[in-house]
Amino acid sequence: MAVATVLLFLVLAGVTFQSVSNAVERRRFPHPGRLVDIGGHQLHLYCVGKGAPVVILESPAGGVSTSWAWVQDDLRPVTRVCSYDRSGLGWSEAGDNRFDADRVPDELHTLLEQAHERAPIVLAGQEIGAAFARMYANRYPHEVTALVLIDDPTESSAAVPVRAARAWPWFARIGWLRLTRSIGKHTQGLPPKASGEAQAFLNRPDHLTRSAAEITTLRAIAAIEHDADIDSAIAVTRVSLGRASAPVVLASEDQARGVTRALREAVERARKQAAPR
Repeated sequence: MAVATVLLFLVLAGVTFQSVSNAVERRRFPHPGRLVDIGGHQLHLYCVGKGAPVVILESPAGGVSTSWAWVQDDLRPVTRVCSYDRSGLGWSEAGDNRFDADRVPDELHTLLEQAHERAPIVLAGQEIGAAFARMYANRYPHEVTALVLIDDPTESSAAVPVRAARAWPWFARIGWLRLTRSIGKHTQGLPPKASGEAQAFLNRPDHLTRSAAEITTLRAIAAIEHDADIDSAIAVTRVSLGRASAPVVLASEDQARGVTRALREAVERARKQAAPR
């Protein structure tokens, strides 16, 4: 009985700690971009810089827009570059529907239309984001001038930690993830503000619930997209950063430079192709 009482006290203390921390972080980290209504719920879009083509960044499974901080900072003098949060992740609302990978490209398309971010775009995606980028290019080929696929899951058979991901929301609810920083540590290496924002979401049950749904479907999405053809007019660049533990966060400044280099080259090629002759 005494052991059960102690455990119950610890769980209740953890839940309280988690709730208070969530409330503090909501005030500390307001969304840096804008919330755009896509019909029924709002998605968070954060754009910096000016110029065309616009670079759109598609995050890895469970990723958050602020994790692109190094890339956006490096690219903003070159062109306009936008990161966003998929439904239920980061600052975006989940809406009334359960996660459905097939809706992701269409929601992004609506987001860009409603935000008046015009084609052509250079679309970059990391891990599951690369699969979503391929899906978008297949549905809207005339809007995409180039793809940059980072650690494309259709090209590899990396292990997917499904069981662990499903447990994350429960450990978050009792404050265990926050206390141990077991997944929040992946944000180390990002600029300080971005690191704090990303770490906050990697400790939140609502974000982690949607993250688990994405991770669970990663293999299935990769299998579907593996044999999907990409329009030959779309230039494709592949970048391999090597395996990383889930959740994947582009926190290494050196690795981010490699991604930025590929995106710069894609933007330059697109501008040359669009230049009058």
